[in-house]
Order: sequence, then structure tokens, then C-alpha cells
Amino acid sequence: MGVVLAGFSTSAMAQDGTKADIDAVKKIISSKPADLADQMKAFEKKNKKNAENLTEFARAFYEAKDTANALKYADLALKANKSYAPAYILKGDLRALADDGGGAASLYDQAIYFDPKNPDAYRKYASVYRKISPQGAISKLNELRAQLPDYPVDAIIGHINYISNNFDEAIASYDKVPKSKLEKMDIIESAFSAYLTQKYDKGIEMAEFGLGKEPRNSTLNRLAMFCNTEKGNFDKAIDYADRLFNKSDSANISYMDYVYYGNALNGLKRHDEAIAMYMKALDQEFDNKDKRAGVIKTLSDAYKGTKDYENAIKYYEKYLDEVSKASASDHAGLGQLYVQHANNLEDAVAKLEKFKKADEIYANLLTKYTDIEDYVAFQRARIGMYMDPESKQELAKPHYEKLVELLGSKEERDNTDKVRLVEAYRYLISYYLITKDDKATAKQFAAKLQEVDPENDTAKQVLELK
Repeated sequence: MGVVLAGFSTSAMAQDGTKADIDAVKKIISSKPADLADQMKAFEKKNKKNAENLTEFARAFYEAKDTANALKYADLALKANKSYAPAYILKGDLRALADDGGGAASLYDQAIYFDPKNPDAYRKYASVYRKISPQGAISKLNELRAQLPDYPVDAIIGHINYISNNFDEAIASYDKVPKSKLEKMDIIESAFSAYLTQKYDKGIEMAEFGLGKEPRNSTLNRLAMFCNTEKGNFDKAIDYADRLFNKSDSANISYMDYVYYGNALNGLKRHDEAIAMYMKALDQEFDNKDKRAGVIKTLSDAYKGTKDYENAIKYYEKYLDEVSKASASDHAGLGQLYVQHANNLEDAVAKLEKFKKADEIYANLLTKYTDIEDYVAFQRARIGMYMDPESKQELAKPHYEKLVELLGSKEERDNTDKVRLVEAYRYLISYYLITKDDKATAKQFAAKLQEVDPENDTAKQVLELK
């Protein structure tokens, strides 16, 4: 809560000749003297009727994390003037710091009662009340709109929606405010909301507007890189990556920055440079082991892009070892890599070895996921065809037969089922007609194929054979 409110810690400054007391008190507090209470007595006495100065003393203690003295001087300010709104705001900040949102909202509401045109009170009320009721928080902000028609209330509503994870509503609220009236954080939150909701054009628009004012802003350069990468604007993404890494102030580079940089390089087919970025990403800190596993998988994909299947397989296996819960699709991905590796080899022995490994992976997959038997049969049938294209060893046949068994009598078949079944029937027709010279059995499968695909040319031609 304190972090949320940090951006709203504005307060009225003491006027005219009393600022010297405020400066002196701040100096005392920062020096942390052992006799702090004694040194404060003179200032307390001198300003006992000055609610403004007493509130500033309280604010100084609050910022020094001395909540006890902050509360003491806020109470003294209200003793001097029970209707002084900034003192109620400070007491609300203290309750918010203690994670008492209800208590904080009540104190901010009191500040609004005594000073209905103080936007700070409305903003802070909405910030804490949005956890209780986002709509209630927005309703309070609409009261501010009635008090100050020219105040950019929709920007505050945008912020409330943003911190409530209502990102579409945040974008809509920020869009109601002229860009020239948006603060830096408003622009960032609007751009980030657009990124999170995959409205990448809007994210680019807001990031570029902000960068027009602050070209060295690391967050905006980051968002511009992310959104341009997602949009496929890889050249622009590379430009913003350079700005983030080399031309931004206070850029705390994270693994995500390296990943997006790598993705943009990959998009430009600069695979070796992309791999270097993914490697750097893996050197960063992760707050979740699955996020790290995801980067490893991305690295595997990058190696696949260079047709370096040995490394692609190496890192994919590492991904499967590190991800907390690998899915059937994840395991199948390794089998696909082995098939692709085999299809890119010239040496027949090495090619066969990779196909056998792929077949083994799919066979093992079925022991873990019994509900994907048709998928496994289909993949193993194709691998059998790769290893035995003339069907002399009948490596594909049992798997295509299994597909027919599983899908042939299925009452409701989706398009994937149909495609697989058609392929199985076409194989079995060819097997019996060419390999076995068994025209009768081939015609039986042709008839079944025609039932699934009435316009299939292969089925028609075989059924017309004499």
C-alpha cells in the first residue's frame, strides 16, 4: 500500500515566513539526534496554533518512517485546526501504511468533507478504496469531477483501473484525457495496459508519445521494444532495444529484455545474435523456475531456426527437465525435433537412429497419456513410413491399423480425425494393392475411404479397378 501511495505523497507547503521552521525540523529529523524530543519542543511550542507547519513536521517524520511522531504531530495539527484537510490526509497515509485500507479511506473522506476541492484526498481515497470496491473508488472520483470540472479525473480513474488489473478500462479512461495533460506514470500505465491486452499499436503510440518528452526513459523504451516485437516490426524493435540497453537512464535490464531482444533478432533471421541474447537471459535472476524453463525452450527454438538440431534437442531436453509440469504436447515436441533432425541428415544410419529415437519418445508418451492414443498412432505411423517407405518391414502398418480401429467406428469425427483416417486408409490401400497385390482387400479399404471422403479420387480409382 505504501508503494502504491508513494506517487501521491503531495502535501501543501507552508507559506511565507514559516518555511524556515520546516527546513530546520527536517534537518533535525535527518540527523537522528538522541535528544530529538527535546529539540522538537521549541518548534512544537512556537507552532502550536499553526496546523500547516505541524502537518509538515508530521510529513517529515512520515517520510523518515517515524510513524509514532508522524501521528503525534498530525494530531497536534488537528488540535490547532480540526478542519485542516492535509492533516487528515497524513493520518490516512499512516493507516494505509499499516495496511488498514478502511481506516485510511475514512480519514481521506474526512479530508474531502473539510476541503471538497482537494484532489489529493480523492486520489488517495480511491487508491485504497479500490481494493474494497473499484466502482466505489471511481464514484468518489466522479465527485471530484463535479468539484473541479477541468481536473483530469479520468487519468486517476485510469490509474485505479490499472492497479485493479482492469486494463481495458484503464486504456479507455486514459484515452479520455488529452495526452498533453497526462503525467509520465499515466503514459506508462496506458502503454503497459495496451501491451498486456495485446493492443500493440496503442502501446507503441503511447510509448512513442512519452519518449518524445523523455527519450531516455527506460520503461518506455522497453515497452516500445516489446510492442514492436509482438507486432513484427523487428527493425523498430531492434532500434528500441539499442535505446534501452545503451541510451536509457537507470535501465535495470531483466531476462525479459534479453528475451525480447532475442525475439526481434530472430525475426530478422539473425539467429546467432538471438541465441547470444537468450544465453544472457539465462544468466539473469528469475522469480519462477518455469519462466527460466520457458527461456530454455525459446533457446531450443532458436537453434532449430539455424538447423542446429543437436543443440535444439539438448536444450529442449533441458527444458523438459526444468519445467515444473511438462504437458503431453511438450513431450511430443521432443519427438518432432528428432523427426526434423532425421529429415535433415544425409547419413542413412544416423537418420535411422534419430527416427528410432522419435518413435521411442512417442511410444513412451502413450504410457503417460493414455487419452492420446490416436495421436501417438498417427505419429508412429508416419515415422514408420519414414523408416520403411516401401513397407517391406511393415513398420507403419500396425499404427495405421490402430488409427482405423480407433477412428473408423467413431460416430463424431472432427476435421483432424478425418485427415488422419483418410491418410490411414490411403496407406492401407497402397499396401494391399502394391505391396501385397491384394486387390480385393484394397477395394474394401477404398470403400471405407469413400464413406469418409466421398469425392476422394484414390477411392474412386481403386473401386473402378477390374
